[in-house]
Amino acid sequence: MKFKLDENLGLLGARLLREAGHEVVTVPEEELCGATDKKLISVCRVEKRILLTLDLDFGNPLRFNPSRYAGIVVIRLPSRPANSDLSGAIKTLIGGLEKEEIRGKLWIVQRGKIRLFEGR
Repeated sequence: MKFKLDENLGLLGARLLREAGHEVVTVPEEELCGATDKKLISVCRVEKRILLTLDLDFGNPLRFNPSRYAGIVVIRLPSRPANSDLSGAIKTLIGGLEKEEIRGKLWIVQRGKIRLFEGR
């Protein structure tokens, strides 16, 4: 699958996804740092990439209807996260991708848990 990682995610998420065989580009690599949410999701739609972010604004399906996109993944971390929290959430995402189609859906992912929202 093709992912775009938001600037709020470090190199760990990109490495884990690449090791799992996914194609990953990051917002900093494409010089999109500071882009508005609308601009970022628009680029993802054109590129047919799944957006992976920590930005809770993308978790609002009324604002960003997931049916219009290749998929939106919002990672939820504890208030004082460690690298193990992020890696656990990414590994949960990777496992979920093996079982479920993400196209047109919003996934809220925490370590060991995925909540799915269908677009309308």
